[in-house]
Amino acid sequence: MSSILETIMLLKKVSYFELLRTDQLRHVIPLLEPAGWLAGERVFDIGDVSEEMYVIVKGRIGISIDADPTRREFVAEFKYGDCFGEMGILDDQPRSATAHVLEDSEALVLAKEKLHGLLLSYPELGIGVLRAMSRRLRAVSNQLAQARST
Repeated sequence: MSSILETIMLLKKVSYFELLRTDQLRHVIPLLEPAGWLAGERVFDIGDVSEEMYVIVKGRIGISIDADPTRREFVAEFKYGDCFGEMGILDDQPRSATAHVLEDSEALVLAKEKLHGLLLSYPELGIGVLRAMSRRLRAVSNQLAQARST
């Protein structure tokens, strides 16, 4: 990201960080590391150890839950301002999906231990995490209900 203000504006779009004030987000920014991938690469594979989560700055990421990480049937696609990879760093379980790079992409990466420190320092972030997880769970529940009714 080119400026602190742009990074703060991006983080305000991310459901995990939306409850934090600007002055709190200024403490988050130094903990984020940049990463990038080319189209066709994979960020992680299903079953990998979960050590970090990602906020997309540029590009698109497709999420596949097929046991074969090379299969490209996506249950979700993420773009600018979306976050992915957080489940495993919250529950210490292996990756539950494969993240495919659909177009050249850049992201800000937050390591597990840094996220845990943030959760202890900023309870509002914990509420944001719970809210975001609830929204995702609700969306999956709605998809399952729609699939059953068709």
